[in-house]
Amino acid sequence: MDTNDVINGLIRYLALVIMLTFHEFGHAWMAHKCGDDTAKSEGRVSLNPLVHIDPIGTVLLPLLMIFLPGGMAAYLLGWAKPVPVNPNNLRNPKFDDVLITMAGPWMNLLLAVALMGVAKIGVMTDTESLTQFCAMAVILNLGLFFFNLLPIPPLDGSHLMRVATGMSYETYYQIARFGFLIIIVVINIEPVSRLLSYMIISTFSILAGWFGV
Repeated sequence: MDTNDVINGLIRYLALVIMLTFHEFGHAWMAHKCGDDTAKSEGRVSLNPLVHIDPIGTVLLPLLMIFLPGGMAAYLLGWAKPVPVNPNNLRNPKFDDVLITMAGPWMNLLLAVALMGVAKIGVMTDTESLTQFCAMAVILNLGLFFFNLLPIPPLDGSHLMRVATGMSYETYYQIARFGFLIIIVVINIEPVSRLLSYMIISTFSILAGWFGV
């Protein structure tokens, strides 16, 4: 790996950390709006990346994907420290749980749309570096959006599955103990990785078409 690859990898990693920060901020902000201040009391309603970092999901896994040979750096994935939520504080526990769960992925989708708009400005001003950076950031955000919908703890899709199936918190947290290992296995299953790639590329193409990028 040459110097340019290292620099590009670190830029992508920093972009990922920022996007994960917005993702977790979305969860914490929505929890606060739904009546639970647990995350707010722990300083999680914040855009400071340091309060959201997870050693495995924010540091280890993304850096391995970037720098190990044969990694998946094209669709960089990861997660941050889960936002604590006390369901007893929610006004409408089941409905609010879904709102809080989806606030993170929707934040990434919103960022993808906004960044595609900035990419359009790059095209209009003939600023190739801006266009390329925004396109990369859009792909990262879309990757986080679809990746987090997988029904595997601690990913957001697992919370939706828990609500839909009526799974108890005790059972959920028992499964979550092995979540990291399950994620590593699942993202290396070819049909799953192909489906993620297809969803990312297809949505990117749709957004690019909307903005004429």
